[in-house]
Amino acid sequence: MLNEISIRNFAIIESITIAFNKGLTVLSGETGAGKSIIIDAVHLLVGGRGSSEYVRHGEEKAEIEGLFILDDEQHPCYKRAQEFGIDIDEGMLILRRDISKSGKSVCRINGKLVTISILREIGSTLIDIHGQHEHQELMNESLHLPLLDQFGGTKIAKSRQEYEEVYREYEQTMKRIKTLTENEQQMAHRLDLIQFQYEEITNANLKLNEDDALLEERNRLLNFEKMYEGVKISYNALQGEQKGLDWISLAMNHLQQSAEVDEELVELQEVVANSFYQLEDTVAILRSKLDFMEFDPVRLNEIEERLNEINMLKRKYGPSIEEILEYVAKIEEEIETLTNKETHIEHLLKQAKELQADLLVEGKELSELRRNAAERLTKMIHRELKALYMEKTVFEVHFITDKESFHKKGIDTVEFYLSTNPGEPLKPLSKIASGGELSRIMLALKSIFSKHQGVTSIIFDEVDTGVSGRVAQAIAEKIHQVAIDSQVLCISHLPQVAAMADTHLFISKTLKAGRTKTTVKPLDDEEKIKEIGRMISGVEMTELTREHAKELLSLAKNVKIP
Repeated sequence: MLNEISIRNFAIIESITIAFNKGLTVLSGETGAGKSIIIDAVHLLVGGRGSSEYVRHGEEKAEIEGLFILDDEQHPCYKRAQEFGIDIDEGMLILRRDISKSGKSVCRINGKLVTISILREIGSTLIDIHGQHEHQELMNESLHLPLLDQFGGTKIAKSRQEYEEVYREYEQTMKRIKTLTENEQQMAHRLDLIQFQYEEITNANLKLNEDDALLEERNRLLNFEKMYEGVKISYNALQGEQKGLDWISLAMNHLQQSAEVDEELVELQEVVANSFYQLEDTVAILRSKLDFMEFDPVRLNEIEERLNEINMLKRKYGPSIEEILEYVAKIEEEIETLTNKETHIEHLLKQAKELQADLLVEGKELSELRRNAAERLTKMIHRELKALYMEKTVFEVHFITDKESFHKKGIDTVEFYLSTNPGEPLKPLSKIASGGELSRIMLALKSIFSKHQGVTSIIFDEVDTGVSGRVAQAIAEKIHQVAIDSQVLCISHLPQVAAMADTHLFISKTLKAGRTKTTVKPLDDEEKIKEIGRMISGVEMTELTREHAKELLSLAKNVKIP
């Protein structure tokens, strides 16, 4: 949900911060007070089209920042954010957008700079703005199939996943066929290249970790003189003129005699004895080393040449011997494929044909599930339309199904069709022209799809224009119904809708130092009565108007009781 929004230097708004709650929040106020400007700010926050005209006169930039709270880790925003490398910590997401007076936008999500397209991608999972003349998702026929699938639940989700797995394999197979059948000259050049590379690598006869062993041996040869001198000095100290080992032997013998008199010396005598025998073995090893140590310049040259060869291959094929060997295994397989291209094409064509058959089977199963879901959806839509006094309106999920063909999403193309008057043919939803009817149709659809879309917040911007009486009450109850499953922000001139609000915000404007300033005030119970009374009768507040407002609030309270 949208938890809070801060707006600065935006149109007539100098600086406001609005905290929102769950459920239905209604924004009301006099015409021109800035209600729609607040919705415009929210729209820009989630990637709407910006303009320098939004920057308050005399200021350098407009600033909009919003805090969203995501209660469910399965919310689609998490997956979308992960795709763009954005971390969501403890379910909090902060969106920010600055618009300069030149019209340039700077966008951030959780402090990370992002493009406007990424802001729009993330924002589309958070907020759906449904205006009087702007019916976003539901008017876009390309989204009707995904909406139907979401409505269909886990059965359709599982079936579609199985279909898409087969489709991905089919796409990869067709891509390989295309690669093998196109650009004969390019393929021949590719084969020549990788054959040369294969021979170059295999002739080198590389062994895993060979370079590490060579570097170690090279280091010994480069430091031969230092190493030889160290071994020689160590040997002489123990066995040469200094006779260090003889002195230790003398100490061992005398301690042995003393230990026969004083038992406390036994342990010391054993330590010296052990040291003597270990050093005696060490002297023998040092002697052997001195006898066989010999500097070999030829071997050093061989090592240098081999390391140069390995490093050359690393520069061309990979940073390590392991990766070079992996590369040669890969091109060996490619050589075999290109050399026996016709056989491989034949095999891939057979595989593609089998996958096509699998796709048609999976697609028919998915199509059947969709048609069952469409029947359930149609019944629910008609029930919702009846509640909005549009019982003569006919809704239909229009299918175009090609059982001999398929696409990424199945074998179906789906679009929502409507007929608003008896005797009129069904038309695509996007072709319905009547604003008042369209608003109610959108509301009926939204009341069902809000449970399945995963959008955090839904904004209704004056969707109740041009209605009154029982239709107005029905719209109010339907908006409340949507707000049970999603946070709803609603700009309304209808007292029936305002009475249904869980939170009522009053938007007003004042003059300060010759400049217009917009303010937002949460209304208490008494203030709600006054504002609803104003919405009923205009400026003048009578006792009758007051009683009418209280009746609407009482009716709303009864409607909201579960």
